[in-house]
Amino acid sequence: MNNQKSELYFLFFLLAVVFALTFFIFKPFLYILILALIFTTVFGSIHKKILFLTHQNKGLAAFLTTILVIVVTIVPFVFLIIQMFREATVLYSAIASNGGLVNLSGFIAGKLQGLAKFVHISVNFSFNVDQYLKQGLDWLIQNIGFLFSNIIYTVGSSIIFLFALYYLFKDGKKLKESITALSPLKDAYNEKIFSKLTLFINSVVLGSLLIAVIQGILAAIGFFIFGIPNAVFWGSLAAVAALIPGIGTSLVIIPAVIFLFFKGNMLYTIGFLIWGFTAVILVDNVLKPKFLQRGMLIHPFLILLSVLGGIVFLGPIGFLLGPLILGLFFILLEIYSSIHKEN
Repeated sequence: MNNQKSELYFLFFLLAVVFALTFFIFKPFLYILILALIFTTVFGSIHKKILFLTHQNKGLAAFLTTILVIVVTIVPFVFLIIQMFREATVLYSAIASNGGLVNLSGFIAGKLQGLAKFVHISVNFSFNVDQYLKQGLDWLIQNIGFLFSNIIYTVGSSIIFLFALYYLFKDGKKLKESITALSPLKDAYNEKIFSKLTLFINSVVLGSLLIAVIQGILAAIGFFIFGIPNAVFWGSLAAVAALIPGIGTSLVIIPAVIFLFFKGNMLYTIGFLIWGFTAVILVDNVLKPKFLQRGMLIHPFLILLSVLGGIVFLGPIGFLLGPLILGLFFILLEIYSSIHKEN
């Protein structure tokens, strides 16, 4: 008996050591794998339909679903980035032509001088394009290694994400069965955890996307009302920016406010500022918790705290993981209550 206990303790010790080593090996890819798992869950129903259409060909169905994920998620981002560079190029060409840069320098200096009268500060503004271009080039040369390594990391992470996505679509059912077999809980409880987590993931992701679309539409309406060119494009960019935790649509709203200010219409500037920070940005703190609460059946205030706390504790991906961890906590409490009543 003592020999069996010694073997069991030694086995637990080895398991703990190997688990810790495995965790640190997979740690650099942890966020990528979690994202792949979330995307697999969100596109799970579509994958099942593709699996049926391919006559249960798991490899082909997983490949086609992965391609669909690329088309739905990555292609729009690439299009927006290309369009944004085009807009920036057009803007620069319009400003630089016919001495526009000199006129812009004088225009901005005049605006700042006018602003200084109200805030009582001294303004000494100069705008030397060649100087700023040289400084920008120097910064680029000094950080070329850092930028190159980040590009390589992004490309590598994207490849790992796609491979993880493919194999989760292909062998996700086997992985689920393996986890269920290792779990000491009843199969009914295991199934409840998986089904609830699937519901929560869909609620969090689809709720975030819906809020981002609403914010993009409201931003586009504001751009159109207050006379900002290409309202639809910048509204689309605002919808994408809304998915960035901690920054959100302010990434697009604030430059638009600055644009209106230097355009010289203070009424439009103040109006759009109010519109941006009430009808657009506050939507994230008012509607989002309610949308998530409908799927998770958790109080909106707790969901809001889980989103904010998740971002602080886990980084950008915390806006997804925070509510999911909170949801898992309530699931486990519910299972504990059921087991306690049975005993």
